[in-house]
Amino acid sequence: MRILGVDPGSRATGWALIIASGNRTHLEAFGIVRPKGTEHASRLADLDRLFTGIITELAPDCAAVESGFTGRNPKSGLILAESRGVVLAALGRAEIPVHPYTPAQVKSAMVGHGNAEKHQVAFMVVRLLGLAEAPPSDAADAAGVALTHIHSRATAAFRGRQL
Repeated sequence: MRILGVDPGSRATGWALIIASGNRTHLEAFGIVRPKGTEHASRLADLDRLFTGIITELAPDCAAVESGFTGRNPKSGLILAESRGVVLAALGRAEIPVHPYTPAQVKSAMVGHGNAEKHQVAFMVVRLLGLAEAPPSDAADAAGVALTHIHSRATAAFRGRQL
């Protein structure tokens, strides 16, 4: 299975493609989309164009996308939600199934508790994928989202057999 992990952002959107086969995982590719433009609308249009190209090139089976996080600044939350909406629209046009995960779910799956720091998630990405070093922060977060989906599927399958 080819899982595209996505960490949407208004200035930078991290992505990571993880290949899962049985209990093995492999980081196939990763990167950060940094849309160009001086106006917010033109940056969103560029994000759509660039991210659509990534989807076409990578041909994922599904996507795991970090859901919005509401912080102290509502304006920042709305801008982030618009970027996430662009990512979801691009995935929807490509008919890629989307699985959302909150930041707390990702931190909990990766580190064991929902209050983990970003560097702890990056450390676990390196360990779980057997990497020599962590990808850039946004891409490491995206890999963490994809790994969360893999863990979530394995847990659901395990629970299904228990019933």
